[in-house]
Amino acid sequence: MLKQTNKIAVVGGGSWATANIKMLTDNTITKEISWWMRNAEAADYIKNFRHNPHYLSSVEIKLEPGNIGTELKPLIADADFILLNVPAAFLKEALSGITADDLKGKNIVSAIKGIVPDENKIIGEFLHETYGIPFEKILVISGPCHAEEVALEKLSYLTIACQDTELAAVFAGMLSTRYIKTVVSDDIYGTEYGAVLKNVYAMASGICHGVGYGDNFQSVLISNAIRELERFVDVVHPIDRDIKESAYLGDLLVTAYSQFSRNRTFGNMIGKGYTVKSAQLEMNMIAEGYYAVNCLHEVNKQYNVEMPICEAVYAILYKKSPPAVEMQKLAEKLS
Repeated sequence: MLKQTNKIAVVGGGSWATANIKMLTDNTITKEISWWMRNAEAADYIKNFRHNPHYLSSVEIKLEPGNIGTELKPLIADADFILLNVPAAFLKEALSGITADDLKGKNIVSAIKGIVPDENKIIGEFLHETYGIPFEKILVISGPCHAEEVALEKLSYLTIACQDTELAAVFAGMLSTRYIKTVVSDDIYGTEYGAVLKNVYAMASGICHGVGYGDNFQSVLISNAIRELERFVDVVHPIDRDIKESAYLGDLLVTAYSQFSRNRTFGNMIGKGYTVKSAQLEMNMIAEGYYAVNCLHEVNKQYNVEMPICEAVYAILYKKSPPAVEMQKLAEKLS
């Protein structure tokens, strides 16, 4: 049974973590919130000035200084919910020193839109297999929702997925505000893989724009992308789901088209001729799709789903195939 006052530990110091802190503190349900971040200077700045110096700096951080720290174990010790919000590529590093006993009995919430590299597992699978977390205690936050619009308090929607939908509803209630609407799902596989794939498709959208394709082609690309996404998740986890729901189609659309989409921005730079390294350095933010497309390439060796868009992005990023050539070949496969 959940406590009267739930304790939530947020892990990660980036823009989406900052947005999650804002949602949780703007929500009126009584709760205790702690925040772990790796960057000690940023943590000290927030304690002193109540703003994140690097991400969403306009957001006022309504936490007591003692609830912000750089030592993870004490911050999660008595937490009921642990909200993971670091890039998937750095999740193992963030959890180094944390054992299965440290996480036993806790509800683990993933706000991560990626796959753990080397493991080639979505976050729920990784947590279950590495730390023994029951799937009934793993929750997934999916969009469509950009952190930048949360900072501006523009109306946004979140889907909270968990096999235990009553638990999902409890956590959804702690995120809801006048500008955040929440719905509940039991599809943790579909929402997680959907969040991973939409980043890859957003990179494809950016690449197409970078090499000179217009809006007409973009619309065809994304209509093919949602079908590709559906083929994949239906093979990986075949349940009754409506791919037109916001957690799938909505999240794909906003990530593929929004000015705030870092994956689209990354893809656009690649399409214009940037190297992966130069694009990463200039953005100074993680585009999860870069790591995800390689992981998906490996995962799909098991399922053999037809995924021409993912394979085109993989060829560009990992085989150094010219973007214009790959997009021209992809155009012949789309309908």
